[in-house]
Amino acid sequence: MRPTSTQNGERIYAIGDVHGRLDLLKLLLARLELHSETLPDNQNMHLILLGDLVDRGPDSAETLRYVRNLSKQSDQLVTLLGNHEELMLRALSEEPGMLRAWSRSGGAETLRSFGFAPPERGCDEGRYIAQVKAAIPQDWLTWLASLPLSASSGDYFFCHAGIRPGTTLKRQARTDLLWIRDDFLDDNSDHGAVIVHGHSISREVEVRQNRIGIDTGAYQSDVLTALYLEGSVRKIISSDASQAIADA
Repeated sequence: MRPTSTQNGERIYAIGDVHGRLDLLKLLLARLELHSETLPDNQNMHLILLGDLVDRGPDSAETLRYVRNLSKQSDQLVTLLGNHEELMLRALSEEPGMLRAWSRSGGAETLRSFGFAPPERGCDEGRYIAQVKAAIPQDWLTWLASLPLSASSGDYFFCHAGIRPGTTLKRQARTDLLWIRDDFLDDNSDHGAVIVHGHSISREVEVRQNRIGIDTGAYQSDVLTALYLEGSVRKIISSDASQAIADA
């Protein structure tokens, strides 16, 4: 049986949910750069962020600034939309009920990172949202709204949350790619590709035949994790320098 592989000649580093931990993202990127320097030169390299740059952690605003600037500088960066970016965009579009839902789901920390106290019950939401939007560069919001839901390479499919089992990868619903949990996590069937995802926190990287989950809960564990893929090789690389690079 042919081993699972990336597209021929492609090197990929996929990074789990950052959630406002810019400090860990910078540490991990430095480790990935050092790792890549130990390998033969490869011009076909991509860095894939699996979504949820914002919320829960303390530095969402600066994380957005940093990743947006990286995206302008390099076409090797692929940033996927996460459910927390979707919550943020829906709240700022004044969708009824979404401001408080976002704030309760980690958005309060994002709002604080932009200099706003979380909204109080009974506040003028329209005015509040207008003030928040005025503090966020429009370019960032346009960019967030344009982020893709998935990416692929060879036998790997990358998305934020997972996929709906039994539905072809080309027909996956937006809601499932951003939000699915148990129906995906508990399913052992062949999905047509190995799904690399974040969204559902595990203490260690979860490696299954049909999926690899790399959300190690950076905002609470202080550990941000990446998955290195090249050909049939795959390794786990952590922001924690005390952890050895391990086979996946």
